Amino acid sequence: MNVMTKRITANLPATLLDEATAVTGKGITQTLIAGLELVRRSGSHVKAARLRGRIKLNVDLGTSRERSHR
Repeated sequence: MNVMTKRITANLPATLLDEATAVTGKGITQTLIAGLELVRRSGSHVKAARLRGRIKLNVDLGTSRERSHR
């Protein structure tokens, strides 16, 4: 998969960066990518929360919880 990348320069607190890379066990780039993905997900969560109570769903929970046995 060919992903477009963007080179950036950022001034980051050294301690924060060191702690974050220690937590992820990955390098700086992969740690920053993981952090940005978390920010993106939290934005999606906020959007979904705003929709709460605005979408009417008619779901049969019994049917939706059934699993097909393979």
